[in-house]
Amino acid sequence: MKNYLLTEIKPNSFFTKNTYLDQAFVLTAPEMPFTDELLSSLEKWRFKSVCSEGETSSEYAATSEAAAYVASDGAVGPGQQTDGDKLDKAEEFYNTFLFYVENMFVKAAVSNELEIKAVTEKIKDIVEYVKEDRRFLMRILKKVEPAEGKNYLATHSLRSAILSIIIGSYLKLPPYRLIELGVAALLHEVGMLKLPSQVYLSQRPLNAQEQKAIMTHPVLGYSMLKNFNAPLPVCLGALEHHERENGTGYPRRLMGDKISLYSKIIAVACSYEALSSKRPHKEAKDGYTGMLELLKNEGKQYDDTVVKALVLSLSIYPIGLYVLLSNDKKGQVVDVNPENPRFPIVQIFGEFTADGKIKMVQTAPNVLSIVRPLNRTEIDT
Repeated sequence: MKNYLLTEIKPNSFFTKNTYLDQAFVLTAPEMPFTDELLSSLEKWRFKSVCSEGETSSEYAATSEAAAYVASDGAVGPGQQTDGDKLDKAEEFYNTFLFYVENMFVKAAVSNELEIKAVTEKIKDIVEYVKEDRRFLMRILKKVEPAEGKNYLATHSLRSAILSIIIGSYLKLPPYRLIELGVAALLHEVGMLKLPSQVYLSQRPLNAQEQKAIMTHPVLGYSMLKNFNAPLPVCLGALEHHERENGTGYPRRLMGDKISLYSKIIAVACSYEALSSKRPHKEAKDGYTGMLELLKNEGKQYDDTVVKALVLSLSIYPIGLYVLLSNDKKGQVVDVNPENPRFPIVQIFGEFTADGKIKMVQTAPNVLSIVRPLNRTEIDT
């Protein structure tokens, strides 16, 4: 593996083999140009070099090395036969928890009821689930889109809580802090419930008065949680999740170390969730694009350590991402390869082994690579 200084790489050039960040995660495949935008993002993030076994070229040259490797029995490791069951259980867990959050928000909005202890017990379940079956839960986040016409706050809050716990786990937070972080993330938007629903669910551009109202929700959430005797770190999660490292956030324009750790984590988690999820007024971006946008960290809005924790815990090609492979097959990233995390395991759409199992392929050096992410329209065609 050779190191290439960013200053040596010409914009829009190609590498004959995959390039990697920190010798771990794929940045580009041979079919993808090393764009000026990607170079700028890496420089802003203070990366000085990337790694590759290939050479640079001004043009893309197709290679015949990319041939699919499929495990002979359709399995990619111990326990593969139960993956379908685990995915079903993850979906059931997610839907059950989402139903709980929806009801919790209704009670908070209508009856002004919120039991912090009950929320804490529920978050313990998520922490445990993330610890045991994170990869299946991440696939469900991509599979289950917010239902049309429903309040997206519950979905956004639950997904942000899951992502926050994943980030916190990477940062080695102890269990009790992961639980507290999860509660803060699940309740970070609770102040929105004090606003007219036609404002925060609007599908049209907000006028100046409505924008001003939206910007009060962190303070409303803080006051609400304080009245329910939530721990101070949880209250601060609601108050500060829109603060930014460079002081451009709200409501207090805090900077850097003045912002609480939970708020820094929630800011990154909910920003990535918003980028990668469908909303009434916009389509979702794929996880790869969302990762690159956060990696750019324009204006240094987010804490570098937290952004890096998200990128390195989910990878540049996150579990659940739809992808096009170099053998022209379409599929979904379903797991990392524990022996070599640079080459994820991909489920091939519409293909099965002779004994009826879903076909999985192990991407591998000089054998099979990810060309690029796919959007839903491309999956359906």
